[in-house]
Amino acid sequence: MTATSDVPGSDGSPEGADAPDGPAPGARLPVEALRAAVAQFETPLLRYAARLTGNAEVARDVVQDTFLRLCAQPRAAVETHLAEWLFTVCRHRALDHHRKEGRMQQPATSEPGSRTQQAGGDHAIDGAPSAFTGAATNAAPDPHVATERKESVARALALLGTLPRHQQEVIRLKFQEGLSYKEISRITQLTVSHVGVLIHNGLKTLRARMDLAPRLVPVALPAGRKEHP
Repeated sequence: MTATSDVPGSDGSPEGADAPDGPAPGARLPVEALRAAVAQFETPLLRYAARLTGNAEVARDVVQDTFLRLCAQPRAAVETHLAEWLFTVCRHRALDHHRKEGRMQQPATSEPGSRTQQAGGDHAIDGAPSAFTGAATNAAPDPHVATERKESVARALALLGTLPRHQQEVIRLKFQEGLSYKEISRITQLTVSHVGVLIHNGLKTLRARMDLAPRLVPVALPAGRKEHP
């Protein structure tokens, strides 16, 4: 997954010509950037790895290995698409573990300490609460509506765990981790259109199973709007 950079002057340019702006070829991410990456992505990666492996201890090992690999990567190979790189490597390491173990555990519906639980269930999926509640996010609801929303969110999360594994994975990557269809496509090695179909079918199933009032029914996208990958 690494990228190579030509040494200045080796492409026919005059020797001694000014080097292009940016990090030197082969330069690693600075310590500050590595610390920021751990602070931003450690919890999401642990959650993702735990769902793939079904084991919190294994998930920690997978994420630790992912960050160790990041330390060895050339800066130019990861800096512009860090989240995608981290989730891709994390996924590969988790699936490698399953191949070695020769078994696949059913992921849990939720993990202790997840951002959803820390938020007290207000947001079914961080960054896109309206995807499951259909409620606006820029206005505080009254207590009765908030209670209804929490109940619908809890039910949606429980039902999410009943979907096929691939549907669960892409829905969580899209809404819980905020990744784009293209990023999810590259992480899961599925086509963008396949990712879209999985998300659409998964949310459609959740709608049918939740059997709630329209304003609380989960929606993929507002009517008449489509995501352009």
